[in-house]
Amino acid sequence: MSLKSHYTDFIKNKAIDLGFISCGISKSGFLQDEIGRFENWLKNNYHGKMSYMQRNFDKRLDTTKLVEGSKSVISLLYNYYPSKKLNDQNNFKISKYAYGKDYHFIIKNKLKTLLNEMRNEIGDIDGRVFVDSAPILERAWAKKSGLGWIGKNTNLISKKTGSFFFIAEIIVDLELNYDNETKDYCGSCTSCLDACPTDALYEPYKIDASKCISYFTIELKEQFPKELKKDFNDWIFGCDICQDVCPWNKFSKPNNEPLLKPHEDINEYTKKDWIEMTDEVFKFVFKESPLKRAKYKGLKRNINYANQQI
Repeated sequence: MSLKSHYTDFIKNKAIDLGFISCGISKSGFLQDEIGRFENWLKNNYHGKMSYMQRNFDKRLDTTKLVEGSKSVISLLYNYYPSKKLNDQNNFKISKYAYGKDYHFIIKNKLKTLLNEMRNEIGDIDGRVFVDSAPILERAWAKKSGLGWIGKNTNLISKKTGSFFFIAEIIVDLELNYDNETKDYCGSCTSCLDACPTDALYEPYKIDASKCISYFTIELKEQFPKELKKDFNDWIFGCDICQDVCPWNKFSKPNNEPLLKPHEDINEYTKKDWIEMTDEVFKFVFKESPLKRAKYKGLKRNINYANQQI
């Protein structure tokens, strides 16, 4: 076995040991196939008020500019599918990824551990770790690394595990064995497009993020437009509709990460509890949660809007 093969196997095995469900590797460089799609997406203002998507254009498309001297992009998937859904019968809903503690800290610690293990085994490696924290087209890289295909709902989908997972990267100055892309297995299915209540999925494989419930409830920091008449189906932070209806998610399995379990208080929350939540309660219950991103003011805005639609 060559050193390159040994290092590749070592990295993938260690990734699994650390709790990642998949690891794929591709050559660091320029994503030629993405430039047209990304430019058109920005040109059509499908990013809405997410102005950060316009920044670092070159780095977003070329990882050698993001991490100078890099040779490999290691893409990793971390499962967040819960063992038990929160009660959503006649109740407000939050995205499954936000049930527990903030994933950035959970996964970044694991990435740092993996990079340190690599350095102990291989020697001096220059690299950086990322989890939804830099201008990286993470789904494109995961696809390129053979971890799945980009579905009609624009999410990365795996035949083995569905799509309820976080995507993370380690970008290093080390040549490794590279994986091949997989096929698209969406077929003639249009369940995600049919189910989207805001028509954000306006064509297969295309999304107007500015119409997405996740955009409104997380990314948009100002008040909702007065002309907004869309039914959010009781979602107050994020939205899982296009994933919940995807047939491939019948293969999703519960995660084994204790830190992703919901805070005990929200297991029992009713609509009344959400509506009457105070700033003090919000800070206590969600102090280490992704819901911090919306802040109390934003979450109350979302709750009030969803409540008016009843």
